[in-house]
Amino acid sequence: MSSSKPRLHILTGCTAVGKTELALRWAEAHDAEIVSCDSLLFYRGMDIGTAKPTRAEIARVPHHLIDTQPVTDQMDITRYVELARAAVADIAARGRRILVAGGSGFYLKAFFAPVADAVAVSPELRARVAALDLAAQLDALRQLNPDGLGALDIANPRRVSRALERCLASGKTLAVLAAEFARMPGPFADCEVQLCRLDRAPAELETRIAQRVEAMLAAGLVDEVRRLLPLGLKQNTSAAGSIGYRETIAMLEGTLPESELAATIVKNTRALVKKQRTWFRTQLPAHRELPATTATVESLFAQA
Repeated sequence: MSSSKPRLHILTGCTAVGKTELALRWAEAHDAEIVSCDSLLFYRGMDIGTAKPTRAEIARVPHHLIDTQPVTDQMDITRYVELARAAVADIAARGRRILVAGGSGFYLKAFFAPVADAVAVSPELRARVAALDLAAQLDALRQLNPDGLGALDIANPRRVSRALERCLASGKTLAVLAAEFARMPGPFADCEVQLCRLDRAPAELETRIAQRVEAMLAAGLVDEVRRLLPLGLKQNTSAAGSIGYRETIAMLEGTLPESELAATIVKNTRALVKKQRTWFRTQLPAHRELPATTATVESLFAQA
């Protein structure tokens, strides 16, 4: 990053709240470029089900971290931070303002707090841990952590395997790793951050969700998923398990009736929005909250 402290304007809010158009208008008004903070916009070909900005919208404002990789190449937080820091540095070096837009919690958290430690896990070690079943992984973890496993969710195989990998790679206990992590600066600690969150009344948001799902299906979501499956969509569990895609896959594979597709996507999107609202309330630092119905380009941030 440059010697001057970059200022990051961050616009977030739950799915279907109306971030995209307001972000575009703010960026146009303030000579800004947009850095995506959405966990699915990285993947090429996942356009309709992610409500990815259209070509016309991208032509209005330069966007970063969209269509960066094939659908089989799963993004992780370490890689996201690396790409986002590079984008921020590039935009700042050219003298333009930076607008981070999106609502994916873990990626959003990277702008306020540490999200990944510096423990490097080799592919060989990861394969060795993956060859063990959950019981064997827990036995190994307990041997390495005689004082206990702390708050580790031992019923979550992914978290258990990652914990074992990190202990083996570092030679440290989970307690030591946690203490070191707590002292780490966030990856954007050298930036000034302003955060604004849009919200809507629940009834209004539910209507928008239903309209959005209807529009996605009319635009060809089923055909999009049908095209992506031979390209390896199911190899990427994060992408294939995302709302809109997992239901459409189930329909195409015969486990969900076509007549129930739209209603199931709507139901699952509503559940996601409920989780997002809880996350925003409990995990975000103090920030400006605005009703999406009255928010304007001028009201988003205290200063540009």
